[in-house]
Amino acid sequence: MGIIIIVAFLGAFTVVALIMIASGTGSSKQTKQVIATLNSALATSSNNKRDQVVDLRKNELLSAVPWLNRYLAKIELAPRLRTLLYQANLKWTAGGLILMSLVACFIPGYLAYLRTSALLLSLAIGVGCGFLPLLYVRYKRSSRFGKFEQMLPDALEMMVSALRVGHSMNAALGLVTRECQDPIAGEFRICYDEQNFGLELRTAMENLVTRVPLQDLKIVCTAILIQKESGGNLAEVLEKTSHVIRERFRLKRQVRTHTAQGRLTGMILSLLPVILGVALYFVNPDNMSLLWKREIGRMLLYASGTATFIGSMIIRKIVNMDV
Repeated sequence: MGIIIIVAFLGAFTVVALIMIASGTGSSKQTKQVIATLNSALATSSNNKRDQVVDLRKNELLSAVPWLNRYLAKIELAPRLRTLLYQANLKWTAGGLILMSLVACFIPGYLAYLRTSALLLSLAIGVGCGFLPLLYVRYKRSSRFGKFEQMLPDALEMMVSALRVGHSMNAALGLVTRECQDPIAGEFRICYDEQNFGLELRTAMENLVTRVPLQDLKIVCTAILIQKESGGNLAEVLEKTSHVIRERFRLKRQVRTHTAQGRLTGMILSLLPVILGVALYFVNPDNMSLLWKREIGRMLLYASGTATFIGSMIIRKIVNMDV
């Protein structure tokens, strides 16, 4: 009888122990699951892992080549080229532009040296070809600025309409970003976002003028900042500013019309010797090759090239008038 009681007691104790162990294991698993969920939500999953430092600064790549990127980051030329590429709306890097210029310089210069054996002439050809990528960038920049200048009066009239119906200055800028097209919409959007992020109006306007250094835009930003400090009717100020810009643009087109003949003359006088020399070389190579095979011919080439360059710069100075 005592044995039966002992066996029953041991069986009951074993059952209770198993139930407690099972419940403890389940709660342990549940606890671990809850802790893991909290750790994943709080990004503290492991004490062994170090906290990652996130760099929120805007790092722009100057070149895809690592050593060239490090070198360009140390010199003053890279920020200027980066600004120039941004103003031209080209997705190139400063290092890419420099490499393209070097390739455009060395290959034509080397080919010209193999053909003529004239070092100075080959160097002049190489340097001239090396400036072609930079000239293309400046052409794209001028084209983009021209579009911006044409669209600026319409954008100002849109801002005047928004201000007259009761919108704020920031809301008027937002209307321009939504209704206008690039490039003016993109630049005003950056100014609009900078103010939304807490930047002062003066700083945002100065950044806008830095990105787009146009005289008309400087007039607009100056008028807005003066009105902010002294008060007055901003809609009226912008309306008069838009009128001044339209008159300046009209006068500038008149000047370009009157100087069109001079600009065409300068272009013809600059390109005619080069085109005529290439054409005569294809017609009679032996006769034209005397210009770089003999010493007096090379001297004449250098003198004519220098005179042509000086003449083109003088004509350019005459026909370019600041309005």
